[in-house]
Amino acid sequence: MSDPVPFDLLRRALVIKLRHHGDVLVTSPVLTALKARAPQCEVDALVYADTAPMLLGHPALAQLHTIDRKWKQLGIFGQVAAEWRLLRELRARKYDLVIHLTEHRRGAWLTRLLRPRFSIAPELAGRGAFWRGSFTHHYHLDKTGKRHAVEYNLDALRALGIDPPEAQRQLVLVPGADAEAKIAGLMRTHGLAPKQFVQLHPGSRWVFKCWPAEKTAALMDALHAQGRRLVVTAAPDAKEAALLDAIRHHTGAPFVDLSGQLTLSELAALTAQAQLFVGVDSAPMHIAAAMGTPTVVLFGPSGDKEWGPWQVRHRIVTTDHACRPCGRAGCNDSKVSDCLVTLPVASVLAAANELL
Repeated sequence: MSDPVPFDLLRRALVIKLRHHGDVLVTSPVLTALKARAPQCEVDALVYADTAPMLLGHPALAQLHTIDRKWKQLGIFGQVAAEWRLLRELRARKYDLVIHLTEHRRGAWLTRLLRPRFSIAPELAGRGAFWRGSFTHHYHLDKTGKRHAVEYNLDALRALGIDPPEAQRQLVLVPGADAEAKIAGLMRTHGLAPKQFVQLHPGSRWVFKCWPAEKTAALMDALHAQGRRLVVTAAPDAKEAALLDAIRHHTGAPFVDLSGQLTLSELAALTAQAQLFVGVDSAPMHIAAAMGTPTVVLFGPSGDKEWGPWQVRHRIVTTDHACRPCGRAGCNDSKVSDCLVTLPVASVLAAANELL
């Protein structure tokens, strides 16, 4: 039996989440719940540098530490120097508790080097004595896909004796004053009023999660015919830019094009002002949920029970394909998902109108 954690005596804790943007954002309730249980404790987080905006400004966060994936481009000596600086920063914090929320092997050796009194990570079969001996506590990593990813993260706290109430399970994302000011200026420039436009974010880093361009265009035409103002956003990514070019070719609806122009914080500030968000399974969809914006999301091969919008008014639009969610990169890993290709425009429009 692992020793109980004396939460009232904790001074500092570190939460490690080395994953993509959406994965980091759905970790935010862990910070909230831990701080609520141990208000005297300084709660830090360690994430990849590009995902830092997902937690920056979180009211429960004391310090945010980052690992830059570009360190690998510095050469062996530059990378070692950067890693050493990070380790010194983390050691200086003298953590009492480390919470490692993924299977990432870095978490094991890092926890050993930090030597906290208490630590927890997923219990993983086949990892051997090194992994298990790196942590004082373990929790079951639920991979059934029947519960939301937020709950999977919170299972780490439950294993330590914290079962947070519903109010502490909300996503938290703080755009910041600079981002909000930037968006206020853009809205004035384009004549956009708060809660009077529909935001569409059709792209994803994974093309097999995207709806065909001509169907997105048809949806935009239908929303425009209803008198809706449309704003389209996209990441500064070549694949998303190509998708948007194809959408432009097929639609006759006017729209405000902010694609590739916004930081993640600015995207969050814009989404907070939207009347409705329409998108696919992606980080911007989780951002919409965090900002409390009603959300329509199209799901194909990925699991909507695990990754759907969390604690926000929403509609999930998918098909009844018996094979979904398959978790594959398109049908037979072809990068094309039949469950999305066949999704009718009318179904997505109906979902949007229910929320509008």
